[in-house]
Amino acid sequence: MIFVLKQNVPQERINQFIQKIESEGFSTFISSGTEHTVVCVIGNTAKLDLNFVVQTNEIIDYGKRVTEPYKAVNRTVHPDDTLVKVGNITIGEGFFQVISGPCSVESEEQIIKIAKSVKKSGATLLRGGAFKPRTSPYSFQGLHELGIKFLLSAKKETGMPIVTEIMNQTQLPLFEEVDVIQIGTRNMQNFDLLKEVGRYKKPVLLKRGLCNTIEEFLMSAEYLMSEGSTQVILCERGIRTFETMTRNTLDLSAVPLLKQKSHLPVVVDPSHAAGIRNLVLPLSRSAIAVGADGLMIETHNNPAEALSDGAQSLDLQQFSALMEDLKHRITFERKLISKIS
Repeated sequence: MIFVLKQNVPQERINQFIQKIESEGFSTFISSGTEHTVVCVIGNTAKLDLNFVVQTNEIIDYGKRVTEPYKAVNRTVHPDDTLVKVGNITIGEGFFQVISGPCSVESEEQIIKIAKSVKKSGATLLRGGAFKPRTSPYSFQGLHELGIKFLLSAKKETGMPIVTEIMNQTQLPLFEEVDVIQIGTRNMQNFDLLKEVGRYKKPVLLKRGLCNTIEEFLMSAEYLMSEGSTQVILCERGIRTFETMTRNTLDLSAVPLLKQKSHLPVVVDPSHAAGIRNLVLPLSRSAIAVGADGLMIETHNNPAEALSDGAQSLDLQQFSALMEDLKHRITFERKLISKIS
């Protein structure tokens, strides 16, 4: 349930209204847009008389029930696009960013070399796995705390914010200096982890589960936001279908649909979607065409010797060529869309 407030309502009156609602056992989420302030009431709102609340609170313009199970991530609640701030970098509508780096951090020398190269090519955030969830227990599992240390060294050398995946809530103390916490596809519905990360109040990159619906994806984002996280980035990384020629099937329709249903920025990971490096460029072009706010692309200085996911990783020269291609397309697509609209 949402209540759209009248314009120029004093903050004191808003606080009084929120305190009254919360005293009845509900939680609230405030969305301040360019034209209106909206109070979203979360809980079993069936027992709340919408008309009575509107009629007895003169600060309310009108109320509306939100039928979807996701509330805080809903565009009805927050009509304006959310812009996620990572240092001096903005991710969201009008601010296209590329996140790049290796699947796994393998050494300090390796991650610094890759960071310098992808930054020169135009990437603005550095990704790298310190903790690696692998299907086989015998596969390389990452360098763990040492991997985060090496990522921080690369950040110091290049100034690039870092993105890395957390596996469970006990690891949170290690992520104090990490700029964006990634929750991977296998943990998208790890609700205890989502709650803890949501309370941590850092930017979060949430990947869609490989067998999850769009609504389930949004509900996982709801877990983060219901705990206080406002800086959430959704990442479409492909879903499992009956197709076997690619690692997963990239659901490009999810991008515009997510942006219609939610105010959160959406990025696309073509590397994990395809699992084949020569499909990364065409899928990246397609992601731009459907309105993605960014890309996450795996790169490696020597993919043939990579300890994980070498087949889908671009080498540094291939990434540079991809970025040159995309720079033209980003400019063209954004100008074309602006002209049409």
